[in-house]
Amino acid sequence: MMRAVLLELTPDELLSTTRAVRKRLDLTRPVEREVLADCLRLAQQAPTASYSQGWHFVVVTDAERRAALAELWRRGGAAYLEHRRDEAQAAGGQMARIVDAVVHLAEHLHEVPVHVIPCVRGRTEGASTPQQAARWGSILPATWSFMLAARSRGLGTVLTSFHLMYEREAAELLGIPYDEVMQAALVPVAYTVGTEFSPGRRAPLETMVHWDAW
Repeated sequence: MMRAVLLELTPDELLSTTRAVRKRLDLTRPVEREVLADCLRLAQQAPTASYSQGWHFVVVTDAERRAALAELWRRGGAAYLEHRRDEAQAAGGQMARIVDAVVHLAEHLHEVPVHVIPCVRGRTEGASTPQQAARWGSILPATWSFMLAARSRGLGTVLTSFHLMYEREAAELLGIPYDEVMQAALVPVAYTVGTEFSPGRRAPLETMVHWDAW
């Protein structure tokens, strides 16, 4: 059974270098099912906000289905990209780099060898804030655990949501029971071109942490 070689990363390095990878995905190298299964087993161990996990992961490797998902994703992201392109060009810097990376992913998403759709039973339309928090607070930690496990095996990922504007169409494409199961994201997965990643630039901690009160 195939097992990926784990990168030599400390826990702190793993947490600080698991980046949103859009431009450095290897579009030509297949991702082994056994490696994906290892990542998903670790995702199963994530904490849950509910007594029942209700999680599902739809792993899409079929080229036609990936192409159809990518088209829904591009349709969902079209308005965002049209708005952000001009804004990013004017602002430059990190915003311009992010938009450029998103455009690159839009152009190549159908070529990314694996699309993972994390799902959770139950829908949040009309739910209270605590109910929504419990639902998202179950599936998103599991998704992040999957992404961390992928990084440790030389895989790149990015949490995306554009296709959710056409979630029902995606559900029909993949046979997901839309009325019972909610999709949380589309995570492109591929080996990365090189495995070295640096921590992202962030604002000083004191600009976002509030002790005891806002």
